[in-house]
Amino acid sequence: MVEKEEAVISEEEAAQYDRQIRLWGLEAQKRLRTSRVLLVGMRGLGAEVAKNLILAGVKALTLLDHEQVSSEDSRAQFLIPSGSLGQNRAEASLNRARNLNPMVSVEADTENINQKSDDFFTQFDVVCLTSCPSDLLVRVNHICHKHNIKFFTGDVYGYHGSMFADLGEHEFVEEKAKVTKAKPLVEDGPEAKKAKIDPTETILVKKKVQFCPLKDALEIDWRSEKAKSALKKTPTDYFLLQATAFLRWHQSAQ
Repeated sequence: MVEKEEAVISEEEAAQYDRQIRLWGLEAQKRLRTSRVLLVGMRGLGAEVAKNLILAGVKALTLLDHEQVSSEDSRAQFLIPSGSLGQNRAEASLNRARNLNPMVSVEADTENINQKSDDFFTQFDVVCLTSCPSDLLVRVNHICHKHNIKFFTGDVYGYHGSMFADLGEHEFVEEKAKVTKAKPLVEDGPEAKKAKIDPTETILVKKKVQFCPLKDALEIDWRSEKAKSALKKTPTDYFLLQATAFLRWHQSAQ
């Protein structure tokens, strides 16, 4: 992961990002303004992710895709202008992506991700892969997990979609209703000894969670006793999407 620099929000940026600063705060916006993001795959989902990242105000975004624009892309990918058939998808998306927010540096990379070295990924703070086969996802996630780089992946299958996030050791703050202790001297009886929740008053609670690598998530033995409780909470769509992804990339490899 690259060294973080001190973020300074200019007056122009404060005006540009006013609404979202009100939503998630100035410190969160400063972290966004120092983030370098790699986005792999410029199909329909990739275009939507790129648009959201650029409008949010990251420091820099690299669009990586070695494939050429197909007739399907021209109908599903709004960053690609008409008449771009046969051009590289990342390069064809570049101008419209840059026009979304001139304050964000957006570049195109036309190389095949399979040819990228491990060191290539360490120049980013966040890596996001879309519409990629599972073996590639596992390899890139392993690199990111090792170097404490935030990792996201997602795909779309018709009306269904899936995503996975590996944020390593992630700290966050959760807002909860304040619990007040009962005052037995004022009230009497069993109810007076119960803690009371005041929904009008909240407190911020710091929490920490450890994300698992993608390889571990994909290799769960659903027959084990440990997985049985999780199986009850897992929607059947999860297994449908796994099978669909396997068939898609198995057929494309032939």
